[in-house]
Amino acid sequence: MTARVVVLASGSGTLLQSLMDACSEGRVPATIVAVGSDVDQAPALGRASAVGIPAFACRPRDFPDRVSWDRALLGVLTSFEPDLIVSAGFMRILGPVVVDAFGGRVINTHPALLPSFPGAHAVRDALAHGVKVTGCTVHIVDRGVDTGPILAQRAVDVLPADDEASLHERIKVLERELLIDTVTDMSVQIENRRHR
Repeated sequence: MTARVVVLASGSGTLLQSLMDACSEGRVPATIVAVGSDVDQAPALGRASAVGIPAFACRPRDFPDRVSWDRALLGVLTSFEPDLIVSAGFMRILGPVVVDAFGGRVINTHPALLPSFPGAHAVRDALAHGVKVTGCTVHIVDRGVDTGPILAQRAVDVLPADDEASLHERIKVLERELLIDTVTDMSVQIENRRHR
């Protein structure tokens, strides 16, 4: 039995696609059991549905307040019995009720070398600060914004001609590799704990 993974994504799902490919090719000892989004038309959901992975949307606007949305998301996530939750381009902060329920088992990718440039505009912020090196991070999600323990990082040189789009594309290439490597490591750890 492989590790059960739920992926959360808000956008196009390129990180998701790389992880789906790696799982289906046997490079990652995990099974993606569901893909969720806060956007009901997110292309990531279509990517999942196209290969038979259950896809769901849990839209904040469908709930009266943030706490209600958090509880609803927790209910859906719990129903899939995940060993690991991967936030891969998910543009919502997970509330304490979700983070605490899956303590240490929610990971996030971020397009900067944390703790530098947390938040939604990491690539833009790195360029604005004139750094010569940036990169990507995979970290455990805690109650803060991009503040959880760092699991892995890769560096990317900032080139003189870079704009936000070109730099972000180069970061994404490494971000996909880093996510696959990290999910592989965590899946192996999950399996080892099961067999103790």
